[in-house]
Amino acid sequence: GHLLKDRPNSLVVSNQSFDTTVGHILYNKSIPVDLVIEEGKISRNLHPFKGNMDIEKLKSLILKKRRDISIITLVLTNNAGGGQPVSLENISQVAKIASENDLPFFLDAARVIENCYFIQQREPGYNSKTLGEILKLICGKADGIWMSAKKDGYVNIGGFIALNDYKLANKLRERLILFEGFPSYGGMAGRDLEAMATGLEEAITGDVVAHRINQVEYLIKRLDEEGIPVVLPPGGHAAFIDAKIFLPHIKPEHFPAYALVCELYLLGGIRSVEIGSLMFGRHEIGIFLPANMELVRLTIPRRTYEKAHFDYIIEILMEIKENTGSIGGYKIIEEPELLRHFTCKLLPVKPDQLL
Repeated sequence: GHLLKDRPNSLVVSNQSFDTTVGHILYNKSIPVDLVIEEGKISRNLHPFKGNMDIEKLKSLILKKRRDISIITLVLTNNAGGGQPVSLENISQVAKIASENDLPFFLDAARVIENCYFIQQREPGYNSKTLGEILKLICGKADGIWMSAKKDGYVNIGGFIALNDYKLANKLRERLILFEGFPSYGGMAGRDLEAMATGLEEAITGDVVAHRINQVEYLIKRLDEEGIPVVLPPGGHAAFIDAKIFLPHIKPEHFPAYALVCELYLLGGIRSVEIGSLMFGRHEIGIFLPANMELVRLTIPRRTYEKAHFDYIIEILMEIKENTGSIGGYKIIEEPELLRHFTCKLLPVKPDQLL
């Protein structure tokens, strides 16, 4: 496999690459192409697998630009689109198309076990299978996976890359020694590797994942009942609020989701994250291109929150809902070239000064 940096302007095709992945793609002079299904771009659509890749669009892109594509990836679950899962049928179709066209197929498996749970619960034919069996079926279709284990591995830090290509694995080992350390201790101490193994074992037994997804579902359903526009159906790791609907008076140029993030923190001390035009919007030839959706992600820490915490979040959002007209937007006054939402500086724009 060629490294991206050896193929400038090559395409990295995904259902929807998340922000840091996009940062790495751009840093390596490649181009991210997102092909999530249309239902995945509509917050209120109830499709059970809104993280799926659009198969027809994938075939069409390969037909036109096969030589430009360097890799096909699927993010399980799709974080940028509301923690929405990908069906096993869709994973199989993408794997088959990649194989037929001799293109490497990789999975971003940060929340793959939650994805397995959704397949078990929502996809016909998998209800009697264990999460471990579904996980094997998924991973068996890929040429490799990368996983941030802070999510479904239940650890504070760390992750891994798993490959079935010996040459590429060796190439990455060389890189690892250069940037992190020797493979058996590079970047992670032995105790952390052991914690990760234990975390993955615990997650795969199922009870832990079911409990967490039910917690998230409780928060999402209660917000929906109170008229707070959330992404439906409930996804895995977080509740996502649709700020485009919640704050319709703030245009994407003034970052409505970011405005809500600030309001949540100022009023309730609740930390959330913007997944909208601050993260994914961009200027091209002087024209502002907004993100597909303006979302606020309320990510739920594992084994930490109780029902009272969720009820508090709901209470604060109901309070904000009463006074949405008084919320202004923001404008960027300083930004870096890559991953601007991490370090840029913004100034508030009063409601009467909005575009």
